Amino acid sequence: MCQISVYVEKDGVEELRFDDVTNLSVDGTDIKVSTLFEGATEVNDVFISSIDFMGGKVLLQRNG
Repeated sequence: MCQISVYVEKDGVEELRFDDVTNLSVDGTDIKVSTLFEGATEVNDVFISSIDFMGGKVLLQRNG
């Protein structure tokens, strides 16, 4: 099984927010992330900027 890491871009810097992500769901501008060791956490007012399947990385950006 291969998990993904989720980063949020802030001021041009990618900040690791979640590691070992097992589930990611999108609801408008809110994204719910579940990890291997924690329950679901919601990240508000973001969008998916890119997904690197080979690198196991999702990059989120803040709206606005």
